[in-house]
Amino acid sequence: MGDACGAPFEGGPVERLLWRIIGKTKDGKLRYTDDTQMAMDLAMSFIQNNGINQDHLAAAFGDSYRWSRGYGPSAAWLLKKIKNGANWRDVNRAKFKDGSFGNGAAMRAPILAMLFPEDTEQLNANIIACSEITHAHPAAMEGARLIALTARSALRDWSTEAIAEALPTWCRSDEYLSKVTFCIESIQAKDALPVNVLKRKLGNGMAASHSCVTAIYFALKYRNQFLNDMLTQICNLGGDADTIGAMAGAIWGAFNGSAAIDADTIKRIENAATIIELSEQIHAMVYSNPPVSA
Repeated sequence: MGDACGAPFEGGPVERLLWRIIGKTKDGKLRYTDDTQMAMDLAMSFIQNNGINQDHLAAAFGDSYRWSRGYGPSAAWLLKKIKNGANWRDVNRAKFKDGSFGNGAAMRAPILAMLFPEDTEQLNANIIACSEITHAHPAAMEGARLIALTARSALRDWSTEAIAEALPTWCRSDEYLSKVTFCIESIQAKDALPVNVLKRKLGNGMAASHSCVTAIYFALKYRNQFLNDMLTQICNLGGDADTIGAMAGAIWGAFNGSAAIDADTIKRIENAATIIELSEQIHAMVYSNPPVSA
């Protein structure tokens, strides 16, 4: 929902105009972007393999690629290569020497919080395994780890104070630690941050370091408010609104559950029934048949 609602507000005038044209299905449902598609790919691959199989997952990412989902240029190039038979290990650093530092791994990281709810070592190993296929840069993996661990804490119903205490310990770099420190101070403040301060201090861009902590800020600040109130503020922020909405929405959902969302609103999202079915299958697998480690 965060993805589909944020998509019309993402990017500049050209991107917004394009989504105005293709942003709804023929029957009027809100279309989701690559954020949700790749999360679904991860869920389906996990179900088919009873665990994370990198080669299968890479192939799933490639097979699902459609330009109309709004993939970024480098991701589109990579996935077309994989779809045409390239091994992901040969192309995941071809564009960038250290790998992509975008937020593409983080946007699907909440799925890993569902898949590995107890074992932190297993969760961390699978964050790396799932990230490096498309986003091998350490900054991309660090952002994915922060999102996954925050989502898992939300699933466990940790207090905001407990998450704020843990967040700095999950950081690996000074850049993330600085943003997390500001994020915690802002969550504890009475008023929400103005848009211009959010952009300057936390970011609203496609880089993982410019969006992941932003999403965590929204999810924690608005955890006890209506989902639409949070998404409205994310849309006002602009930039990579669909991915920030996807990450924040996933964490908000982990806190509050689907019962806190209006059923008619859920039905407005493309393939909502399929997404719910995937969630139910994952829940049945994880709590009855522990998955294989990466």
